[in-house]
Amino acid sequence: MSAQAEEYVTEDGRKIGGVMMEMKNITLRFGGVVAIKDISFDIREGEIRAIIGPNGAGKSSMLNVISGFYNPQEGDVIFRGKKRPQMRPYKVAQQGIARTFQNIALFEGMSVLDNVMTGRLTHMKTGMFGQAMWWGKAQDEEVYNREKVEEIIDFLEIQAIRKTPVGRLPYGLKKRVELARALAAEPKLLLLDEPMAGMNVEEKEDMSRFILDVNDEFGTTIALIEHDMGVVMDLSDRVVVMDYGKKIGDGTPDEVRSNQEVIDAYLGVAHD
Repeated sequence: MSAQAEEYVTEDGRKIGGVMMEMKNITLRFGGVVAIKDISFDIREGEIRAIIGPNGAGKSSMLNVISGFYNPQEGDVIFRGKKRPQMRPYKVAQQGIARTFQNIALFEGMSVLDNVMTGRLTHMKTGMFGQAMWWGKAQDEEVYNREKVEEIIDFLEIQAIRKTPVGRLPYGLKKRVELARALAAEPKLLLLDEPMAGMNVEEKEDMSRFILDVNDEFGTTIALIEHDMGVVMDLSDRVVVMDYGKKIGDGTPDEVRSNQEVIDAYLGVAHD
């Protein structure tokens, strides 16, 4: 089936939709340093798409291009069939793209509930004055957004800590709260930057389950960076592999696993 077909069938028989986002000949430079060099790949509706590679391969830079934090010097970002102009990250968020960060970016002095509520900012239409008065439409909007946040808190099983300041939480729960905040934005495309980093085995199992549930129950398209190859191969429908800013592999987990260039650069020596 061609890359541009409207439907794609995964290794386990799941049907994935047409192309949601296309990264076309992306090149990103920082002064004389080339972080990304002429990379192209796409992300399809409803899939879990992994971006992997050794440290310094340019993975986070690519995620920053997708989310609008960086603007490439060359190439195009095409979102739902339209070339995306340069725009600030909050404008990208308004298009339905949300993300988590490699280093947790939460408000540590605020409660879990309040942190997750910040994810609803792109859905708040009333002005600051109306919100301060908490009357009429502002009150209705607040109630509606609170209900949405409570649904996500229940979904991610963090009801017991909803009033706890984030700064008092262990690392694994902080990562789950950050996921909750991203989901509160109701993204069509969710970007996860090393969601398993620093977690123990049990925490990784929980996070893997939640990622699969988000994809399955919400229909959210997910692009993730992850170093745990077991997690990548278990979760992903397709994998793109980067090394020194170049793309060296792109395909299903089995195709990537058997790609000799990927093995040499990242996975180590192949074993029979």
